[in-house]
Amino acid sequence: MLWNPGYSDSKADWRETRAAARRLGVTLHPVEFRRPEDLEAAFATIKSEHVDALITFSDTLTYVNAKRVAELAAASRLPALYAFREVPDAGGLMSYGPNIRAMWRRAAAYVVKILQGAKAGDLPIEQPTKFEFVINLKTAKALGLTIPQSLLLRADDVIQ
Repeated sequence: MLWNPGYSDSKADWRETRAAARRLGVTLHPVEFRRPEDLEAAFATIKSEHVDALITFSDTLTYVNAKRVAELAAASRLPALYAFREVPDAGGLMSYGPNIRAMWRRAAAYVVKILQGAKAGDLPIEQPTKFEFVINLKTAKALGLTIPQSLLLRADDVIQ
């Protein structure tokens, strides 16, 4: 579990992840990183702990450094699940999460409303409505993984 404790939602994400791991009987190995410069050391720790797979949280630091995180996971031969489709686009194995670009478009619509005089406090809070499951088969092959057909059929996008 690669996570940034400085991200405001990390505590809630971490609490939910721990609860899910307990239900599934999975052991978590949390590894923190707070800055891009911490990524190499974080992956060295992950590698030394002999973990079987990697999960990242949906924080800005992971998003902005998606390509580097994907490269380090690949170099460590770790299958990894990310929250942003941009990571499989950059070479990561798979992702499941909200469509960030759609969220930005919705945020832009809110900015327009505010600039036109709406009070921000009067606007409803919106949750993401589009979630995407993306699999990168090229990365799966490089890791020696066979993705089951049942999983491929559920994917919104399969990168060849």
